[in-house]
Amino acid sequence: MSTERHDPAATADERTMLEGWLDYHRQTLAWKCEGLTDAQLRTAAVEPSELSLMGLVRHMAEVERSWFRSVLAGEDTGPIYFSDEDPDGEFHLTEADTWAEAHATWQAEIEAARRNVAGFGLDDLSKSLHRRTGEQFNLRWIYTHMIEEYARHNGHADLIRERLDGATGE
Repeated sequence: MSTERHDPAATADERTMLEGWLDYHRQTLAWKCEGLTDAQLRTAAVEPSELSLMGLVRHMAEVERSWFRSVLAGEDTGPIYFSDEDPDGEFHLTEADTWAEAHATWQAEIEAARRNVAGFGLDDLSKSLHRRTGEQFNLRWIYTHMIEEYARHNGHADLIRERLDGATGE
């Protein structure tokens, strides 16, 4: 599999630009994971951190699910990988955890996000309140936050990938 990354349009309208940057960062995370074995993807590259590329993908599946399904669309979704007993469960990997499952789950959450945003304008407020803050958010804020979330974690992915096999790149 070879991930294609597409630069966002430089002169697009606001929504197209936000969606373009979000997709660019989604593609970047997938690209950072390309060509590695399940064992490499599970490897926490810098102790004592538990961050691994597979853990980041699982985390982003949770984040996509939380913002675009639970908060924006008001769906009653539970967590995929974490629990009250293990709030960082997405990062606690075992030999049984595979890239195929993590990637498929992440892609399914991205597709659910795309379906859900189709029914909202940028200024439309979320149907649910955020579970921690109790706030509503408009879609514009959620897009901006998701771009920030991916950009931050793509920085982590850069360092983890370089530590694993020396691969670098923007």
